[in-house]
Amino acid sequence: MNEKLTLEDLDVKGKRVLMRVDFNVPQNDDGSVRDDSRIRAALESINYVREQGGKLILMSHLGRPKDPDKAESEEERAKIQKANETFKMDGVADALRKLTDANVIKTDSLVGPEVEQAVEKLGPGDILLLENTRFHKGETKNDPELSKELAKLGDVYVSDAFGSVHRAHASTAGVCDHIPQSAAGFLVAREMAYFKKVLEAPERPLTAILGGAKVSDKITVIENLLNLVDTLIIGGGMAYTFLKAKGHEIGDSILEADKVDLASDLMKKAESKNVSLLLPVDVLGADAFSQDANTKVLDAGKIEKGWFGLDIGPKTVEAFSEAIKKSKTVVWNGPVGVFEMEKFGKGTKAIAELLASSPNITSIIGGGDTAAAVNVYGVADKMSHVSTGGGASLEMLEGKDLPGLAALTDK
Repeated sequence: MNEKLTLEDLDVKGKRVLMRVDFNVPQNDDGSVRDDSRIRAALESINYVREQGGKLILMSHLGRPKDPDKAESEEERAKIQKANETFKMDGVADALRKLTDANVIKTDSLVGPEVEQAVEKLGPGDILLLENTRFHKGETKNDPELSKELAKLGDVYVSDAFGSVHRAHASTAGVCDHIPQSAAGFLVAREMAYFKKVLEAPERPLTAILGGAKVSDKITVIENLLNLVDTLIIGGGMAYTFLKAKGHEIGDSILEADKVDLASDLMKKAESKNVSLLLPVDVLGADAFSQDANTKVLDAGKIEKGWFGLDIGPKTVEAFSEAIKKSKTVVWNGPVGVFEMEKFGKGTKAIAELLASSPNITSIIGGGDTAAAVNVYGVADKMSHVSTGGGASLEMLEGKDLPGLAALTDK
């Protein structure tokens, strides 16, 4: 990907800065923000624009509101409208006021005369928060008319919502076609820099750790990583399809039967490329998917019927750890066990703590569940980089061009 303009390349003094942020935050029942970490993540870019004398117009989606026009009855329509009330940005505006000393104004629309009038009244350092982008039908369709309407609100555009740049929506990509300059905010620029380094010039040895439930979710990632990494570690539910492909007994462990041949092909490809592909050698087995289940450590090739693996075992922790210790760069996407249940989180915790205690390793955590895990274990701040976008980070690792990044202005 070509190098893109960043926020620091823009002259924002006195200008209207239209910024896409990721304020898709957890809420309480009363609409207030329960966890403001995503808002805090955007403060660096927000504060920079304000300090430079820019006028900020912020936009974000929140939740998954439904379209009332698709209701089959007036009763259903009323229910959808009532449910959508919980996705209004009012609580986010309140949180933003607490986190800044800014004059924060919130509109009831995304575009239109009310919004344009509010923009006209903005002074340097003021913040205008637009209503939920997904209340507008044209957002997810990347509608050109909505893109034009959004572009009218700003002199320049800044993308600081990495969690949404893999989506070709009006507020993430289409708007860039109708505005003179589009740049990456600090958060997005940092994400781009880390993934660019991994994909183009990593410090070696480079190790990737992939977990999660399904091989099918990460086929393209694995195929791309086999061209890049020295070691590929596979854990989580997806490991059992690979173990089955090796002819092992996996008991009742999760299996994608239609992906066994693919797993076999991927292992052959790894061998041909001289990539060390590591699978679990033992697992923590359970007789039920429950925190209260009976458990025992089982040989990964001889899991009995009625038992299934929910975490990697102690020998596997040791083997994976040895490979990680030899690495200079580690990319991790997907927990290696069902870490949401404490009993089955020991493997994921061990890897998280090893990376946290290894400052010589550049550790890049690929968002989503993996980011949640390092937060649960209190080591997120010890990682080199924790991505703010699970889907976007996966697509970066697949080698795809992300629409919201490709649309930004080249340097």
